[in-house]
Amino acid sequence: MARLQEQYRKEILPALQKALNQKNPMAVPKIEKITINMGLGSALGDKKILQSALEEMSLIAGQKPMTCMARKSVASFKLREGSAIGCKVTLRKEKMYEFLDRLVNIAIPRIRDFRGLNPKSFDGRGNYNMGLTEQIVFPEIDFEKVTRVRGMDIAITTTAQNNEDAKKLLAMFNFPFKDKENG
Repeated sequence: MARLQEQYRKEILPALQKALNQKNPMAVPKIEKITINMGLGSALGDKKILQSALEEMSLIAGQKPMTCMARKSVASFKLREGSAIGCKVTLRKEKMYEFLDRLVNIAIPRIRDFRGLNPKSFDGRGNYNMGLTEQIVFPEIDFEKVTRVRGMDIAITTTAQNNEDAKKLLAMFNFPFKDKENG
């Protein structure tokens, strides 16, 4: 069992149940899945870019990513239907907790000029979305082998019914949200 998963069961779940006044522990919000997405618009002309992005994402996530194909042709973007334009991976259970642990404790503190995560990035239904501008904040990526710095989107899906409950859940996982005084 992942370290963060054990911490959720032993510490976070009872504390959150008390804070939200829930009688049933199954009604307490939990993280359902984490989806990591990397758009590769520049990969249209070069297959090596797509291959290196797939390798880097598999190192970061711990599982093989899925290649995303274009659904429609768009002439102004020189995009053809069926060409590879990105990759994504969905993490659940132990791999999700392992990734979350590395994200919060290792990757986010390595971001340059970091002042906290935006507390307004919730979607209204308890899911949190964030973006990273560089994949090199993860220690798995060898800086010498990186051909191009790419960003990624991370979507954290929770079972919370509203943003306040989801924010309490993520704050218990030590997510560094901006406080209102510092903007």
